[in-house]
Amino acid sequence: MDGTVRNNIKIGSKVLAIQKQDQRSGKLIEGIVMRILTNSMTHPRGIKVMLEGGIVGRVQKIL
Repeated sequence: MDGTVRNNIKIGSKVLAIQKQDQRSGKLIEGIVMRILTNSMTHPRGIKVMLEGGIVGRVQKIL
């Protein structure tokens, strides 16, 4: 599922996200959504979330 639409993402969802420093390499991390940080309904590069463990990244894919 698409990670650019806020309504698709729920707290507790398992997602693949990309951190700011990994945007060039495209390295994805898998995690569980703890908080949704983006306020707008959509974002072209992915909705920003905080994963369990405090990692912040943009959702690329919802698992």
